[in-house]
Amino acid sequence: MPMSFATDHGDAIPLHVVERDALAGWLSEQPPRAATWVQATGFKAELGQVAIVPAEDGGIGAAAVGYGDAAARRRGRFHLAGAAAKLPEGSYRLVTDLEGEALETEALGWLLGAYVFDRYAKASGTKARLVAPAGMDAGRVETIAEGEALTRDLINTPASDMGPVALEAACVDLAGKHGASIDVIRGEALVEQNFPMIHAVGRASDQAPRLIDMRWGDAGPKLTLVGKGVCFDTGGLNLKPGASMGLMKKDMGGAATVMGLAQMIMALGLPVQLRVLIPAVENAVSSNSFRPGDILTSRKGLTVEINNTDAEGRLVLADALALASEESPDVLLSMATLTGAARVAVGPDLAPYYSDDNAMAAALDAAARKVADPVWRMPFWTPYESMIEPGIADLDNAPSGGFAGSITAALFLRRFAGETTRYTHFDIFGWNPTAAPGRPKGGVGMGARAVLDALPGVLGL
Repeated sequence: MPMSFATDHGDAIPLHVVERDALAGWLSEQPPRAATWVQATGFKAELGQVAIVPAEDGGIGAAAVGYGDAAARRRGRFHLAGAAAKLPEGSYRLVTDLEGEALETEALGWLLGAYVFDRYAKASGTKARLVAPAGMDAGRVETIAEGEALTRDLINTPASDMGPVALEAACVDLAGKHGASIDVIRGEALVEQNFPMIHAVGRASDQAPRLIDMRWGDAGPKLTLVGKGVCFDTGGLNLKPGASMGLMKKDMGGAATVMGLAQMIMALGLPVQLRVLIPAVENAVSSNSFRPGDILTSRKGLTVEINNTDAEGRLVLADALALASEESPDVLLSMATLTGAARVAVGPDLAPYYSDDNAMAAALDAAARKVADPVWRMPFWTPYESMIEPGIADLDNAPSGGFAGSITAALFLRRFAGETTRYTHFDIFGWNPTAAPGRPKGGVGMGARAVLDALPGVLGL
């Protein structure tokens, strides 16, 4: 089903959203026949409950979905999407007012529930379609859904069809769609143009490593997005066990998320100078793989001791962040599926982020609540800097001890982002392990919608 709103040709089915405490009042307002029927079905307006009211001709005359109470709704999000999955196929129009931000969030969730990844096998999502509710910008909601669909498609595609070459092609397609320019540095040219760590991480693959550089917009504040594009991560010579390798097609989830965010920004026409940097590599195993114990010199000139080749994402991001900082953007933001430590800390549903910019953090936290895209601020804890300083080199890519793994990774990246840059880093998971309303199992964007909502205030747009 398309991730867009239906057109009401006069035959859309009325859809009532009923809170549990308002059920009695709502029933009293319905025709006696309909009220009797709804009561007979056992409808209690519990969250996600659905009741279908038949028409006299045997068709569907109306539908009601339970909206529970505020406490129940706080336990999840996209509640109408959960109900939509239970509705019969057809077009539905809301006849119940939803308050403020809930309307846009629930409408977006409904669209996201229609997403399916059907590249390799037939699949179907929610077949009940929603007519664009009055009182919201339907085009904006559809654009956000489109950006999220792009992110999901990229993450869900296996590395056999989403290696560095294919990721570059996807960026070229995105740039062409919006009139953006794109430049790509590949293979040995990375060494020649001083991106040594991107080259080192990706040189063992039969698909050459590359740095993708996309630009859009020629006026307004400078916004640079950097996304980790490790298209598959074997762990390198520190080879992952099989169980840990199973989801490594999603290790380019940072790249996929910034591409989805860039799609939203460009399609909505935000007045910014947008730059997207994606180091696209495969961390493979070959005779020329980089090794534990190697010391690499980064673009910034800092030396890095390699104590684990499975901590490669921060290496490719470091060179890209160093390049980004040379232009002094107004806001620099990176997204990466960087550490398992972040998942241990906050689980798969929260997008942890690091920022020294209190204004950015306040804007992100407010936006996350508004658009139901949860984030959680983590500390750039400066006293841990010594943990990433091995002595033999300026930095250690994999500090020993097992403590604060997400924080030390973020501190590592901050060294390359520039001391005066407004820098924010997201350590995302990029995967929904269990199907939920509006979020089927599989690749998922995290933090992008919160960033999109926060940007106007942060950049003074």
